Amino acid sequence: MTNSQLKNSILNGELDAILTELYGADGLSAARERYTKAVDSFTEIFGARDNLAIYSAPGRTEIGGNHTDHNLGKVLAASINLDVIAIVSKNDKNVITVKSEGYNGDVIDFSDLSIQQKEINKSASLVRGTAAKFVEAGYNIGGLDAYTISNVLKGSGLSSSAAFEVLIGTILNGEFNNQTISAVEIAQIAQYAENVYFQKPCGLMDQMASSVGGIISIDFKDNANPIINKVDFDFTQSGYALCIVDTGGSHADLTDEYASIPNEMKSVAGHFGAPTLRGVKKDDIVANAKVLRETFGDRAVLRSLHYLDDNEIVDQEQKALLAGDFEEFKRLIIKSGNSSYKYLQNVYTSQNVAEQGLSLALYLAEGILEGKGAWRVHGGGFGGTTQNFVPLSMANEFKEKMESVFGVGSCHILQIRNLGGTKVL
Repeated sequence: MTNSQLKNSILNGELDAILTELYGADGLSAARERYTKAVDSFTEIFGARDNLAIYSAPGRTEIGGNHTDHNLGKVLAASINLDVIAIVSKNDKNVITVKSEGYNGDVIDFSDLSIQQKEINKSASLVRGTAAKFVEAGYNIGGLDAYTISNVLKGSGLSSSAAFEVLIGTILNGEFNNQTISAVEIAQIAQYAENVYFQKPCGLMDQMASSVGGIISIDFKDNANPIINKVDFDFTQSGYALCIVDTGGSHADLTDEYASIPNEMKSVAGHFGAPTLRGVKKDDIVANAKVLRETFGDRAVLRSLHYLDDNEIVDQEQKALLAGDFEEFKRLIIKSGNSSYKYLQNVYTSQNVAEQGLSLALYLAEGILEGKGAWRVHGGGFGGTTQNFVPLSMANEFKEKMESVFGVGSCHILQIRNLGGTKVL
């Protein structure tokens, strides 16, 4: 499809069905505008083509299982209606060029797919790492040009980096492998790119939620073959809005804080001869608490106990949703959030105790929603966002009160989307 044909298809409503599925009827007009803007920007940068395609990969919301995935734990997560989209065209060069809105372009030459020191912690490393893993796995890659636009809040705990990684993998899958690679493997490749090339330690939950889509439970006991189950629950019928509050905190320069969580958990697991906490029993940790705290510190013990409790809560949350018991679900959300705050200790960073936006957002949410809704830290923590389940009748009031503190546009009312990484056209 040519540039003009693609733009006309968007404006004439030919993509309305898939756009409505991705963004809801209320988001259709904005989606048309966003997609046509992306086509115009692609044309301005790369010129006219006759083989354009469109791809999308969503951000995610973590519903249950806070910092459990990296120790082979359980999570409950869902893809959301914020995403990264790409206008894509194959080229006849052995080069991938990705230009993202507001950023300089990344050019990845296939002649050298090894780790580049200058790219560490930059988006180019994610593109190169994804391409390298495709080649290592025996999959096809090829030259292409892509222009991307993202509305996944960067540094907000909605996993903008995972969405970008999954997007690149989904593009390579669609353009060069006839979409034969599973969503699960795309997520695993994305995690590899972030761990090895970007050099940020992370579990697999973010990538899996983005790639698979919908509400899913994931059991990472066998990390190479995670057990994924779709959870059949329609939040739109619950009477509650999913509100994410962006407190303005940044995830920048917090790699050490994030890395300390799995490292401390694994150090405690090592005391019992295990590589991770999966399989370690809470009674054993409590019985050995004296030597564990002397050897690894109190925080490591507390974080390990949080892990074991939150794994159980994930199962209970899934059971509550499947039973349609939203009151029990809310109680479990609050319980998990309290564990993250007190025991996991990822609500604010010890590097800067003056900045505690998440703590303030949780306090305010509790004051507004106690006895009515639920609230918790969202995602990796230390900065970024809180997650709130707000009665629809209170959504505007909640949004107004939160934005009076954290600024206009800081409270986002989101939808769960059922599609993960996908070829839109």
